[in-house]
Amino acid sequence: MSPDLWMLLAFAVLLVAGVPVAFSLGLAGAVGIMAGLSPDMLATLGMNTYNSVAKYPLIAIPLFILTGLIFERAGVAARLVRFARALIGPRHGGLALVAVLVCMIMGGMSGSGPADAAAVAMVMLPSMTRAGYPRPFSATLIAASASTAILIPPSVALILYSIVVPGVDLRALFAAGLFPGVLAGMALLVPAWWLSRRHGWEAPEEAEREPLGESFRQAIPALFAPVLILGGLRSGLFTPTEAAVVAVAYGTVVGLWLTRELRWRDLWELFGEAAVISGVVMLIISLAGIFAWAGTMLGTFRHLAEWVIGLSDNGALLLLMIMLAVLVAGMLLDAISIYLIMMPILIPVMQHFDWNPVWFGILLAMNIAIGQFTPPVAVNLMVTTEVARVRLEQTLGWALVFVVAMASALVLVAAFPSIALWLPRGLGYNV
Repeated sequence: MSPDLWMLLAFAVLLVAGVPVAFSLGLAGAVGIMAGLSPDMLATLGMNTYNSVAKYPLIAIPLFILTGLIFERAGVAARLVRFARALIGPRHGGLALVAVLVCMIMGGMSGSGPADAAAVAMVMLPSMTRAGYPRPFSATLIAASASTAILIPPSVALILYSIVVPGVDLRALFAAGLFPGVLAGMALLVPAWWLSRRHGWEAPEEAEREPLGESFRQAIPALFAPVLILGGLRSGLFTPTEAAVVAVAYGTVVGLWLTRELRWRDLWELFGEAAVISGVVMLIISLAGIFAWAGTMLGTFRHLAEWVIGLSDNGALLLLMIMLAVLVAGMLLDAISIYLIMMPILIPVMQHFDWNPVWFGILLAMNIAIGQFTPPVAVNLMVTTEVARVRLEQTLGWALVFVVAMASALVLVAAFPSIALWLPRGLGYNV
């Protein structure tokens, strides 16, 4: 058996055996090195793991994770909920629409689907349950809406994509993800509103309208955060990595002195929580470096790319097959693992068919977003079902409804690349 197959087989066996993705990648890479190169080359393991994380843009990942945690603790989600309720008013499906909108705005601060899902679920689920929404529906809707966080900038997934794919401007990716993210959220609004009307959830006469002026005043600090981040990037005032530092500083100011729900001693706890989450992310990235180096040296990725290209000469058909494969992967793995495993294979395919790398990155992110609330793994859904205290299998029917809704947005972006590309081109980025 060839070294390529030894490495891929080892990776598959380790995953099936329940070994964490990070260690599966590292051990499979070591198997490939021993089978196809030389045991002496195992001496490169330390260098490969270090080189994988010794990249300046990666600093933005732990900082944006910390930003999301700070805004969550600062009570921003509750203020956004009050403002959204004041805008929408009492109506059938009002709280469902509020949940989607708040998730989209929170996604513009955290960049992480699970963090977004946790913050909004803690605030919205009690109100939705009292209004008559079934808890499985509410948990699924929030999980699906929170998945837009990996599209709406700043997105941790897009940061990693810009590092994995050479020559892609992260600012262009952020700009390209904005309108597909909004489109995905709007696609979720339709079934959420229709189902609420059909089942009579949330009788309008039982709800009170929030005062618009006061709720808007309280929400201003939260609403200004995405403006600060994106405006600073567009103006050239700071780089994406520096934007993460600014976001942390701004969130700290908001929590300590504006909302006054964050205390100095809370910061130490949040630093530790962000360090743990970031450590998991960096561990995956570092050990994936072994797998990537071994696959490159053995020619594994080149062989797989040639095989994929050979499946069809029709670019549209092959794109559909890739999207289906990524969807299945998204149901089982997190976004970071998918990018690290699949991009070495997909980059040659993308170049062969001359697909725009920014547009292709947004398509992948939309697909992975769908996987975040599609069982069996569904990281966002795991968070919201835990908060709602319902079993994951109770959400399956609702999840399929929202999968179809977001898939329709994906199809539109795939068919009309200008949905993603017009904004970065209009801002003068080279795409």
